Amino acid sequence: MTPNQPYLLRAIHEWILDNNMTPHILVNAQSPKLEVPMQSVQDGQIVLNIATHAISNILMDNEAVSFSARFSGVVENIYIPVTAIKAIYASENGQGLVFPEIDITEDGLEDEVIRDVVDRESLVSDNNDESLVTEPSSKQSASKKTSSKKVPSNKVPSKKTAPFLKIVK
Repeated sequence: MTPNQPYLLRAIHEWILDNNMTPHILVNAQSPKLEVPMQSVQDGQIVLNIATHAISNILMDNEAVSFSARFSGVVENIYIPVTAIKAIYASENGQGLVFPEIDITEDGLEDEVIRDVVDRESLVSDNNDESLVTEPSSKQSASKKTSSKKVPSNKVPSKKTAPFLKIVK
């Protein structure tokens, strides 16, 4: 099957616009074939406003997102391979989608790197098994000490599972 990221990107973009919000994309600025104003890159990333009033000539296909935009009053042609897009979200409320990281291998092929993040609520059970998931205690904040609950090892996804999607809040 073809990758689903370009389809999800277009769908979330449309959803954000339909809700009268401003879509922004977070881009890995170290991705090959990327054409963005490097003076706007911070910490190897760039955030771009892709609202229809901020850009022109937008094209979102299965390979890349391209458009024209002004940076410091100068029109620039932007080209972003879909695999360089790390997230799309509404700037007003942060709702959107984070995409799995992509690892470019030596031969130029792209391999998805699936993060070791699991839906902890669906995994926590009363079974006494060998796997543990650490969760914040109800009396403590997430930044403080945590308590551990048993999780069945057969429910922990392996590295070869499908990529997950996470809503940015």
